[in-house]
Amino acid sequence: MFPPALARRGARLADRLAGSLGRAHRSGPDEAEVELLRKRLRRARTRVRARDAEIARLTEELRRRTEEIAAMRASLRDPDPEVVLPPAVVETVDRVHREHLSYLSRDNLAMLARLVVALERDGRPGLVVEAGTARGGSAIVMAAAKAPERPMKVYDVFGMIPAPSEKDGEDVHRRYRLIRDGGSRGVGGELYYGYRDDLYSEVRESFARCGVEVGRHRVDLVRGLFQDTIDLAEPVALAHLDGDWYESTLTCLERLAPLLVPGGRLVLDDYDAWSGCKRAVDEYFAGRPGFRLERRAKLHAVRLP
Repeated sequence: MFPPALARRGARLADRLAGSLGRAHRSGPDEAEVELLRKRLRRARTRVRARDAEIARLTEELRRRTEEIAAMRASLRDPDPEVVLPPAVVETVDRVHREHLSYLSRDNLAMLARLVVALERDGRPGLVVEAGTARGGSAIVMAAAKAPERPMKVYDVFGMIPAPSEKDGEDVHRRYRLIRDGGSRGVGGELYYGYRDDLYSEVRESFARCGVEVGRHRVDLVRGLFQDTIDLAEPVALAHLDGDWYESTLTCLERLAPLLVPGGRLVLDDYDAWSGCKRAVDEYFAGRPGFRLERRAKLHAVRLP
C-alpha cells in the first residue's frame, strides 16, 4: 500500500474531480467539458494506481535488500553461516554460555561449532586444536561438534597466565599487572580462571558435565607452556588460537600454521584485543605465501590449496 499522505492526496484529487463532474451535470455544461473532466479523473486514478504499484515495488526491493544485507553480515562473521548445528551441539553451546565457561559470545561459540561441522561435512582430515582454553568452554563446543573419532588437542598451562615479553605493548602489560595483582574477574563476575586451585580438573569435569568426556571423544588436555608442549607432526584441520600475548601467539603460528591442510584454518581470537597478538600475526604472515587472511568476527588464516 502507498503512504497515508499520498493516499489522502489521491483521494482528495479524485473527490474534487468527481465533484466537478457532479456540478457540471447539475449546471448543464456541454458534453466537451464533461468529457474533459472525465479524462482528468481517469488520469488521476491512473497516477494513483501507478504510485501504488511503485511503492509496492520499492517495498519489496527494500525487503529483498534487507535480507541480502543480513546474509552478507552473517557471511562476513562466519564462513559457513548456512551450516545447521545438530540439536545436541546447540544445547552444548547454550550450556557453555549459560555456565560462563568461555569469554566468547554465544554467536562466536556457534561459529566455531559450524566450522567443525563443516570440516566433517567436507571430509577434511586432521586434528582439531585449541591453544589457550581458560575454563574450556570453546574447546567443549568444538569437541561436541566434531566426530568422536577425530582427535583433538587442547593446550594450556591450566593456571596463571604467563607473563608477557618486551614485544608486547603497554596494553598487555597493564592487563597482566591487573591479573598478577589479583584484580581480574572472570566471565559473569565469577572467580578469574587463573586464580582457581585446580583448573585442569575443573576443565576435565566441565567436559564430562557437558556430555563430552575427554576419553570417549579423543580429547587430549595437554598441560604446560606452548613452547614446551606443542610439538606435532600430524596435519591440522582447524586450530583456535587464544594465546593472548606475542610469544605464545608466535609459537602457535610457527608450530601449527605449517601443519594446516588445504582449506584448513586458524581462528585468531586475540588479534583485535591485544597488541602483542596482533604484532605476532602481522610479522608471521608478512610476505608469507600460501595463506589467505579473512577479517570475520575474529581474524581467520586459511591455508590455500
